Amino acid sequence: MNRADLQRINGQAPKYGAVKYDGTIPFGALLEIESYHLDNQLKVLLVEDKSAPVVAYHTWFRVGSRNEKPGKTGIAHLFEHLMFNETENLPKGEFDRRLEEVGAESNASTWLDFTQYNISAPKERLDMLITIEADRMQHLVLRDPQVESEKEVVANERRYRVDDDVDGAMNEALWATAFQVHPYKWPTIGWMSDILGFTTQDCAEFYRTYYAPNNATVVVVGDFDPTAALSKISQQYGVIAPSTIPDAALAPEPPQNEPRRVELHKPTMAEKVTLGYHCPALSDPSHMTLNVLSEVLSGGRASRLYKKLVRELEIAAEVRAFVGPFRDPGLFEVYVGAREGHTAEELLQAVDAELTRVCEEPVSEQELARARSRFELGLLHSLETADGKANTIGFYDCVLAEPSAAFERLEALRSITADDVLQTARTVLRAEARTVVIVRPSEDSSDDDANTEDA
Repeated sequence: MNRADLQRINGQAPKYGAVKYDGTIPFGALLEIESYHLDNQLKVLLVEDKSAPVVAYHTWFRVGSRNEKPGKTGIAHLFEHLMFNETENLPKGEFDRRLEEVGAESNASTWLDFTQYNISAPKERLDMLITIEADRMQHLVLRDPQVESEKEVVANERRYRVDDDVDGAMNEALWATAFQVHPYKWPTIGWMSDILGFTTQDCAEFYRTYYAPNNATVVVVGDFDPTAALSKISQQYGVIAPSTIPDAALAPEPPQNEPRRVELHKPTMAEKVTLGYHCPALSDPSHMTLNVLSEVLSGGRASRLYKKLVRELEIAAEVRAFVGPFRDPGLFEVYVGAREGHTAEELLQAVDAELTRVCEEPVSEQELARARSRFELGLLHSLETADGKANTIGFYDCVLAEPSAAFERLEALRSITADDVLQTARTVLRAEARTVVIVRPSEDSSDDDANTEDA
């Protein structure tokens, strides 16, 4: 976009709509991110990609469950639901109807560090997407009937995904036990008592605070005219005043210096175990190395835990690992589901043997190459569509303020050595910093309970 185009946009801009150019950021070998912001500090990231006649329009808000307070957990997720209700300009159901009418698809998600809304549509519909998304950023209707209705929807979702789901309850117990201070200790969906206790005033205050242009990034990827899109964004969002955003810095979680253990009794056919080790934040240089370690341990049928527990010992039906990609230090999780007739103690003994081995000797070059290939393939696969590109850009911008960080991490991946993996394993997989959650079968759901003890 040339200077004359920018001057023309700014000559017509509303009160907060003047546009400033922040620079061009390479995104892979072929694409570029053009970065702008409005006077109200709305960040706008544009990627022109004419490989398909579609456009992806994402809005990322820098608010998730980490921004909540005790007694108000789950409000970020509740808001994800409320945002699909009526606005002052669109009656209930009209938002979805308009998108469906033009063949567009929309969704949303909330997690620890963010809430995001995404729409994919034919390229001719970009103007409409900008209009309706700007509308619900400033004109959402929040009254008792809307709030009460969505509270019940979320309460039912919690019952289904956590209260009546063994793996959901297990994961919730893991984070609630591993974290004692940091907001990562409560689930994104919130505690049930908090969900049921929200008032319309709570929601209105949350909306005015966090659903503001200076707390958001708009990402547009696809076949579109950047000048026309930026002009429309300036007009629609430039009337919205910024808000005062609370400081996002949080007190760090104190070091865990002794193991923790929880046992749950659930209506399941077989015992299950999940382990959580405190691990670095996404911004830490060793985070990428931990992803390699995770692939070595549980990435597919050739991984160490799968080969040992599922194929050789035949004591497990499922194994997997997960590295928390979060703004603040999270957890490296290992989950194992037993085959019927085998115990959690058998699983723990076998897992510990493999974790000890990966802390004592370097992984092989073959394992390292395989882990690199699997991670690279996963990233490239996620970038096949405009929506995938927008999602990747929005995520890394929201969590790291680095929209092209996916490719920077890919470069870092290629330089990781077996010694790097060994040192990271020794740093993270410490017994004194471990939390263990065990699920044992109970006769029926009324027999659910939990016991906490040393691991």
